[in-house]
Amino acid sequence: MQPVDMFATDGASITHHAGVDEVGRGPLAGDVVAAAVILDPDKPIAGLADSKKLTEKRRESLALEIREKALSYCVARASVEEIDEINILHASLLAMKRAVDGLHIQPDFVSVDGNKLPQWHYRSEAVVKGDSKVAEISAASILAKVTRDNEMVELHQRHPEYGFAGHKGYPTAVHLAAIEKHGILPEHRRSYGPIKKFLEDQ
Repeated sequence: MQPVDMFATDGASITHHAGVDEVGRGPLAGDVVAAAVILDPDKPIAGLADSKKLTEKRRESLALEIREKALSYCVARASVEEIDEINILHASLLAMKRAVDGLHIQPDFVSVDGNKLPQWHYRSEAVVKGDSKVAEISAASILAKVTRDNEMVELHQRHPEYGFAGHKGYPTAVHLAAIEKHGILPEHRRSYGPIKKFLEDQ
């Protein structure tokens, strides 16, 4: 998988091609995190792939390499409060827009993982399973996942009884049992079913 540095779907040449992806739609806790990356064609990065298919150690290593070699990158987010207010789909699109807007190099084309595009002025395309097809999206998925996973480890250190280091906020049996026993935290998404049900049952 090589960085795309050729032509957009409309035939125009691409100089700065950004990839963008988000992580954290499914968890019951924490922000949804997005990253945007413009790779340097002169500094190829071997082993880019869908972040979910890489080991934690490999993701950490690649994240460092991406930060060192990329022409530009930005990690952004939408908060738990924004997720609850506008729903996770719109919050994910908002986080991706913030990530691309935060690049210090203006991209002339953006590839977005998934089947929906944020509302923006960039020439862009949505690529289903883009994190396994487009190097820039893969790099973005790695940065986003490493960032969010590290934040879940930090949350675990503050609240070890919830087990965030293991489940990363996803609705596992361990997480759900911890919620039943200890209640919810400010970091929990109140619009999500299990959290909403817990609050209704109180």
